[in-house]
Amino acid sequence: MNQESISQSIAIVHPITLSHGRNAEVWDITGKRYIDFVGGIGVLNLGHCNPAVVAAIQAQAGRLTHYAFNAAPHGPYLELMERLRQFVPVSYPLAGMLTNSGAEAAENALKVARGATGKRAIIAFDGGFHGRTLATLNLNGKVAPYKQRVGDLPGPVYHLPYPSGDTGITCEQALKAMDRLFSVELAVEDVAAFIIEPVQGEGGFLALDPAFAQALRRLCDEHGILLIIDEIQSGFGRTGQRFAFPRLGIEPDLLLLAKSIAGGMPLGAVVGRKELMAALPKGGLGGTYSGNPIACAAALASLAQMTDEHIATWGERQEQAIVSRHARWQATGLSTFIGRLTGVGAMRGIEFVHADGSPAPAQLTKVLEAARDKGLLLMPSGKARHIIRLLAPLTIEAEVLEEGLDILEQCLAELA
Repeated sequence: MNQESISQSIAIVHPITLSHGRNAEVWDITGKRYIDFVGGIGVLNLGHCNPAVVAAIQAQAGRLTHYAFNAAPHGPYLELMERLRQFVPVSYPLAGMLTNSGAEAAENALKVARGATGKRAIIAFDGGFHGRTLATLNLNGKVAPYKQRVGDLPGPVYHLPYPSGDTGITCEQALKAMDRLFSVELAVEDVAAFIIEPVQGEGGFLALDPAFAQALRRLCDEHGILLIIDEIQSGFGRTGQRFAFPRLGIEPDLLLLAKSIAGGMPLGAVVGRKELMAALPKGGLGGTYSGNPIACAAALASLAQMTDEHIATWGERQEQAIVSRHARWQATGLSTFIGRLTGVGAMRGIEFVHADGSPAPAQLTKVLEAARDKGLLLMPSGKARHIIRLLAPLTIEAEVLEEGLDILEQCLAELA
């Protein structure tokens, strides 16, 4: 189809035009079938056109398509927020608001942090990604392409190294960098919040060091700093649990949600400690479309399927398939460019590197293109775009998952 009317600043990974999808399969307008390991970039944990989600959307569309919640509340919003209160595994009274997207959730969390603490400085982490709006751009731990040519960004925002077994940066090194920040550039009493992903998404599925997470939680408690955890991509079952933060032995003050919250409908949320979510004056939070009734109905249908048993079963099956394949590829020397397997649970990335360990993005691009030709859609990530992130729906049929991994294996063998 003609794309003359589309902004050329939008980068398109796959130059195809999709027509329809079902669970982990999509078809383009020519009728070609693809196995989808992208999942709308983590939006479709329950697959394309999940029957229960579609039924909920259709039913809600016949009742109420829209009402601005701050003008008059509607049932789906109220019901969803109550369901989220039960679903998020924290020990404190929880409240929140719905948004249109993850970036909007992050923006509102920044407002809450400022309002609750009276402070402005935010500390984020290298390799992080929190959105494409002006304020969230400054949180991102990467310049190209997100921050290029846009000038000064809202701040103040500071960045620290992201400690992870996947980055090689230790807890001790990250804490040393933090000590330097507080002694040279920023007084700790001026910090409103830290914002961090428990598993970086755009960064390449890098898992946060639990010891650092616990040290960070203690520091925040000691100095009255809020801890914002971004689970926009890692949440709703992707790591084999409802969320990734319990793996770290901590709780957030504010939690960012989106992507797979609503089965493909545009919806996000910021939730957290009830007293924090009441820090701004009446009217300080809200939005015309935030918490649209149809999106809320879709989210309720999604959450109904995300039982702990289902999430664990889906995650374990996908994790075992990916981990065992990767181990076999490395053991047999399938390709000299296959590096480490990053991430946790079903949130996994495959690193492409040269013999000296340096990133190999050109080889990843070749695999991505070859896989598309063979009927498999993949997505790059990482600072050098050298890590394939695997985001197949958690509900993918076992035989379709194996078929997709077979295609990936063929492409890797051709790369050797």
